[in-house]
Amino acid sequence: MTSDPHPDKDVHMPLISIDDHAPVDLSGHHAPEDWLALGLFWLMCTVVFLQFFTRYVLNDSFAWTEEIARYVLIAVIYVGTAMCVRRNRHIHVDFIYRLLPATAGRVLSTFVDVLRIVFFAYATWIMWKLMAIIGSDEMTMIKLPMNVIYYFVLAGLGMSAIRSVQVTIDNWRQGYSILENPEAYMDEGNTI
Repeated sequence: MTSDPHPDKDVHMPLISIDDHAPVDLSGHHAPEDWLALGLFWLMCTVVFLQFFTRYVLNDSFAWTEEIARYVLIAVIYVGTAMCVRRNRHIHVDFIYRLLPATAGRVLSTFVDVLRIVFFAYATWIMWKLMAIIGSDEMTMIKLPMNVIYYFVLAGLGMSAIRSVQVTIDNWRQGYSILENPEAYMDEGNTI
């Protein structure tokens, strides 16, 4: 005869209650790249669903859906990069800043901000040059130029460069960055 290891536990208790979810705030604190990334994401979901539906329900898959889904994913990634730069949501290693004196941490943080600007500006320039070289090469399945996708990559990198400048200016004005004071960037108990 086996006994229940947790006799006082209610087996009908839900694992997650409605109270566990954070409220959704769509009050207008969103930038254009947020909405563009959301639209591209839903376009990608629609294309993937269409691929699934035609392959498994109709048993006659559209050949172009996989390619388009891949290209839209690339666009989501680069537009989403600008969103993450603006919100300081990229991966940061801030341990060393706790060991450094405040002045050295400020200098290093400023160097990281400038390096981020240079990286995104250079990547934008390289993408512009690549688009000039590739020209009007067409996609494999759809007779559209590849530059359609490259324009999204260029826009994402350009927006990231602009947002990097804005974040750097904000960091200079407030006197610290997320690297020096990560606790100041936590919202309502949520982690960075």
